[in-house]
Amino acid sequence: MIIRKGVKKDIPQVLDLIKELAEFENAPNQVTNTIERLENDGFGNQPVYDLFVAESENKIIGMAITYFRYSTWKGKNLYIEDLIINKKFRREGIGLKIFEELKKFAKNTSCVGISLQVLDWNKIGINFYKKLNMKFDKEWINCNLNLDEK
Repeated sequence: MIIRKGVKKDIPQVLDLIKELAEFENAPNQVTNTIERLENDGFGNQPVYDLFVAESENKIIGMAITYFRYSTWKGKNLYIEDLIINKKFRREGIGLKIFEELKKFAKNTSCVGISLQVLDWNKIGINFYKKLNMKFDKEWINCNLNLDEK
């Protein structure tokens, strides 16, 4: 298994992992993203995210999508939008290997930290991030405006 930067041809398998995550989060009908949008947003003229994949025998078994977030108080942060491991390959240290690669990337791109969100009921995810010494915030409330809804 190798951890590497993702490439455009990985996107169909990446979208499958995104859908797997949506199933896990009991929201399979909320995935409206497409291969075309993921390709353009990650590999078009103005990429908005970076992709990291775990690959074994030419199959993507894990991935992380990140982008830069700016804190007016602290500076540049690497935001992990999603870190997903295929259900069959969980608990084999793949998530940790991807996270270590993300830490290197954050340091190499002058980030002052890494941030992410985890659902409050996702005990496995919470425990994973606690092992990585991440701090949990109980004060902030997430706010979203969906421009795709009609």
